[in-house]
Amino acid sequence: MAYKARRDGESGNRTPPASPADDPRPLWRQRDFAVFWTAQTLSVLGDSFALIALPLLVLEATGSLASMGLLTAAGGAAAVVAAVFAGVVVDRVDRRRLLIVCDLVRMVLYGVIPLVWLFGPQVWLLYVVLPLCEAVGTLFAVGYVTVVRSLVGTSQLTEANGRLNATAAAAGVLGPLCAGLVAALTGPAAAVGVDAASFGVSALCITFVRFRARPVEKSPERIGLWRDLRTGVAFLRGHPVLRTLTALLFVFSFLTFGLNDLIIYHLKHDLGHDDGTVGTVMAVAALGTITGALLVARVRRRLGFGVTWTLAVAVAGAAFAGMGWARDVPVIAALSAAFLACVAVAGTCSMSLRQEITPEPLLGRVTSAFWTLHYSAAPAGAAVLTWAAEREGTAPVGLIAGACCVLIALVALFTPIRRA
Repeated sequence: MAYKARRDGESGNRTPPASPADDPRPLWRQRDFAVFWTAQTLSVLGDSFALIALPLLVLEATGSLASMGLLTAAGGAAAVVAAVFAGVVVDRVDRRRLLIVCDLVRMVLYGVIPLVWLFGPQVWLLYVVLPLCEAVGTLFAVGYVTVVRSLVGTSQLTEANGRLNATAAAAGVLGPLCAGLVAALTGPAAAVGVDAASFGVSALCITFVRFRARPVEKSPERIGLWRDLRTGVAFLRGHPVLRTLTALLFVFSFLTFGLNDLIIYHLKHDLGHDDGTVGTVMAVAALGTITGALLVARVRRRLGFGVTWTLAVAVAGAAFAGMGWARDVPVIAALSAAFLACVAVAGTCSMSLRQEITPEPLLGRVTSAFWTLHYSAAPAGAAVLTWAAEREGTAPVGLIAGACCVLIALVALFTPIRRA
C-alpha cells in the first residue's frame, strides 16, 4: 500500500493538477494552495489556543512554574521521539490522508480535556494528552513541510512559506487573545474545547486539496527501517550549511523552548496580571511573526540567506535578554514581538533552504532528521529554564539565555552559513 500511494500520488483517484512550477498565477489565485492555506491557518489557530490554555490549566491547579515547564518538556520530548520516525512515515504513505488523520486525532484528544474537567481538574490527564498531541502534531508538521513543494514551484517556495507563516501567525494573534478571554470568562478548559473544534475544520478543508503526484523512486523495494532513518541524517551531515544549521539550532532550541512559560509566569507571578493580559500579550507578540513572515522573502532576496539568518538570530537573542527585566506590559509585548519576528525570518529561511535543495523522495526523512536533532535538547532546556527562573528569577535567567543566543549568531559568522 505504501508503494502504491507513492506511485499513484497524493490525491488518490483525483487527477493531479499541472506542475506548480508552470503556474504563473499569484499564490492566492491557486485553488489548492489557497484551500491548504486555510487548513493550515485553522490548525495553527488550534495550536495557539493550546499554547495558552494548557499552561494556564496547570498554573491554575498547581501554581507552579516548574510544573508548567515539566508539561512543556513532556510535550517536547514526545515531539522529538515522534520526529525520529515521522520522516519515514511521511515518505511512505499518502501525505494528504496523513494530514487529515493527524487533525482528527488531535480533535479527539483535546476534546477529552474539557469533558473530564467538568468533573474536576485532573492534571495527570494533561501529561498524557499533550505528549500524544505533540507526537501527532510532529507527523502533521513534517507532512505539511513536504506537501508545500507539491503545491507551488521552487521559485515560489520562500513566498509560500512566508504567506503560510504570516496567516498562521495571524491565527496566532486571534488564538491567544481569544484563549485568554475565554479562559478569563469560563476557564482554560473551555479554550481547549475550541482548540479541538479547530482541528476538525482543518481536516475537512484538507479533504478538498489536490496535491501534485510525487516522483517515483528508482527502486521500489524497502531498504529497512534503520537505513531509512539514517538517510536523512546522512544528507544533513553531507551538506555543510544544513549540518551547521542543525548544530546551532540545537543550542538555540535548548535556550528558548521554555520562553512561553517564562513569559506567562513573569506576567502572572512577578507582575500580578490576569489571564486576559497574558492572552493579549501573546496576541500582540504574534504580530511579530506576521511581520517577519511577510518580509522574509524580500529580505532574503536582498541580503542573502547567511546574513538574513544570522541577523535574525542575533536580534532574537537581544530581545529575549530584555524580557525578564521589563516591568511594563507594552514593553514585554514589544520584545516578544521582536523575538517572534526574528524567529519567523530565521525559521522560514531554514525551511525554504531545505525544501529547495533536498530531493523530493528524501524530503520527509531530511525534515524529520533535522527536527529530531534540532529539538532533541529542547525539552531539557525548557525544564532547566523554568526551574532556574523559579529559583533565581526570570530576569537573570532571561539575560543569560538571550546573551547565549547572540553568541550563536556570532559563531555563525565563522561557518558556511555566512557564505550561503
